[in-house]
Formats: sequence, structure tokens, C-alpha cells
Amino acid sequence: MSRALLSINVNKYALVRNSRGRNVPNLLECADACIAAGARGITVHPRRDERHIRMADVPVLAQHLRKHHPTIEYNVECEPHDAVLDMVLQVHPNQCTLVPVSPGEVTSDHGWDLPNDNALLAPVLKRLRDANIRSSIFMDCTPEGMAHAAEVGTDRVELYTGPYAWGFGTDNEIRETERIFATARAAQAAGVGLNAGHDLDRFNLVPLQTLPGLREVSIGHAHVCRALEVGTAQSIVELNTALGWPTV
Repeated sequence: MSRALLSINVNKYALVRNSRGRNVPNLLECADACIAAGARGITVHPRRDERHIRMADVPVLAQHLRKHHPTIEYNVECEPHDAVLDMVLQVHPNQCTLVPVSPGEVTSDHGWDLPNDNALLAPVLKRLRDANIRSSIFMDCTPEGMAHAAEVGTDRVELYTGPYAWGFGTDNEIRETERIFATARAAQAAGVGLNAGHDLDRFNLVPLQTLPGLREVSIGHAHVCRALEVGTAQSIVELNTALGWPTV
């Protein structure tokens, strides 16, 4: 059985660090702890306001992972802004996930609008492809959008799972679950790889064990919130268990 890779988004560790203006917690040590507990990837999402991950953190983490954890995947989420993209191309992560950013947003809350955003995304995706960096684009759970994603030239999509997560345990659970599974099947039909992320946790991950073609989930906020209760290692063990990985 193929299982999805767990990538831990370390943005919230950086947010806590930034609140005191020093280097505590240390991002490299946080990444080490996550990996030691079973995370198979590290994700960062640098924003131009640098409210959590700073631009300078991105290459430092890349160098650290290559030296100490060469099998761990490094995923950089970002908007397709020239300065940010130039940094991504220099750092050369395993994957770059392009995310639409709205001024003032608290967090990413919508996917790309395809085909209306094709003209913006297509040349950026080509630059990533030419640099041999796997591409992914953030998309809402709409089955019809998967064919558009294939047409624009991305390697993968990351499904925006906010509505699924919020509907979990409510009257909307069946509807949102059916929609995410229909979208996954559409991605497979279109030949696009599948990632997922946003408000996923140890509970709502369980039904996604059988999501067709799911390769990776990116989790940050729920992990850090749970880690405050039980510790980083236990939080990651719970997430991996929810994904169906055997307990070591």
C-alpha cells in the first residue's frame, strides 16, 4: 500500500522565534526534531512580509537538510513573485508549491483560478521545469480544475483542504469528503500528481489514507498546536499513524 509522505511546515516555529527577536526556537533544531520523530519532508512558506519564515531562512534550511538529512524532501511554498522565485531557483528545493497570495490574508485560503491564471503560472512553471524542480500549484477541490492544472504544465497540485477539514464531524462531512475524492480521481485521470494541505490533523487525515494518488501532505499549524500539548515527537507519531504508517 502506498502511503502519503508527511511534510512538516515549520512556519509556526519561526513565528514563535520572531516574537522574541532572537534565535529561539532554532529552526534547524526544530527540523531535526521533526525528522527524528518521523517526518519525511520539511516545508516552508516564506512571505514577503517575513512574518514567520524569513527569506534568509530558506537557503540555511536547504543547506542543513542536504548535509544532515539528504533523503528528506524540501518543499518551498511561495507566491510567483520574481524576487521569491529567484531565491527558489538558487536554493533548488525538491519541490516548489506556487500559492496565490492576497494582501492582508491570515493564511492561504484559496487555490489558483484556472485557466484565468494560466498566463501568470505557465512561464513560472517552465522556469521550475527547466531548473529540474518539481512543481505543484495550490488548487481548490474542484474536479474540473484538475484538467486545467494539467494543461498549465504543473507536475502536481496541492489540494486546499480547508473546507474538508472544517466540514469534518459536521453535516458537511460527507459532501466535502466526496468532493475531495472526486477531485483526486480527476487529478489521476489528468495525469497530475496529488498533494494536500490546510488544517489537516490526526483525526481528519484518517479518511485520506485511501485518497487516490495522494503522495504528500503538508501540516504545520495543527502539528504545532498538538505539540504544545504532547510534544513534537508524539504529535508527528500521531500524524504518521493517521496516514497509515506503522509505528516504529
